[in-house]
Amino acid sequence: MLYEDIYDNELIWRGTPNLDGIRIDKFLSEQFEGISRTQIQQWIKEGHVSVNKSSIKANYKIQNGDEIKLLAPAPSELEITAESIPLDVVYEDQHLIVVNKPRGMVVHPAPGNYSGTLVNALLAHCKDLSGINGKLRPGIVHRIDKNTSGLLVSAKDDVAHTGLSEQLKNHTVHRKYIAVVHGKLSHLQGTINAPIGRDPKDRKSYMVTNKNSKKAVTHFVVLEQFKNYALLELRLETGRTHQIRVHMKFIGHHLVGDPTYGRNKGISMEGQALHAAELGFVHPITGENLMFTAPVPDDINSVIDKIKSQ
Repeated sequence: MLYEDIYDNELIWRGTPNLDGIRIDKFLSEQFEGISRTQIQQWIKEGHVSVNKSSIKANYKIQNGDEIKLLAPAPSELEITAESIPLDVVYEDQHLIVVNKPRGMVVHPAPGNYSGTLVNALLAHCKDLSGINGKLRPGIVHRIDKNTSGLLVSAKDDVAHTGLSEQLKNHTVHRKYIAVVHGKLSHLQGTINAPIGRDPKDRKSYMVTNKNSKKAVTHFVVLEQFKNYALLELRLETGRTHQIRVHMKFIGHHLVGDPTYGRNKGISMEGQALHAAELGFVHPITGENLMFTAPVPDDINSVIDKIKSQ
């Protein structure tokens, strides 16, 4: 769960036997994406966390039957600093910019992580960014995961931002990914149409479920089959958080290196072997059809080479 999704919402957990003895600051920090344990400790100190309707300290150890409540405060207005971080710019004009994001770079700041992000780099590179998504996410129209590499478009003004957002909402943006997965697929192409929602046992993760979920559709083509792995091309019809990673786990073909949905067996890498290789859309101002490509990065090519040598 992201910070902007939780503040001013009361969240409740029930202590279960498997949580007995776990520090509450550790437990809560594991429920959210981009929120540090230090931030959780500060919230506890400020009284935003209670157990059985009583205030506690950060070192409190959860007991079976505890009722844990968190009411996260609204984020304070912060100035995000422009940082001179190198960017691989694929396309740029006065309205938008397309970059090839490296694996390991976070897209936008969040509590406990205010520097080194794509937004910090964009603020140094661009004169203006759209303000529709607020001070923490200026210009950000869509995201890709920290440990996914590839193409991302950002808007420099609100008109461009609105136009791009409408295309995403209408599923007319072309997004194609390259991935390396475990196992041999039984079909050379197919479509995974399975709704995605939060995993009730792990608030930082998602799963295929019919409960509190949204439609999610991923199309795939097998580019090459190996003994124990496969190289895939995937096209997103919808854009749910962690969609490809969740869908591939759902059909039993985890992404190589995926720290959340994968498995630590065989060949691995830092972060998941997933790359946003193609991005296409209609320019929201000029009406021109734009299509961009980004080559598969060296780390994924290295994984492919190791697989071929087996």
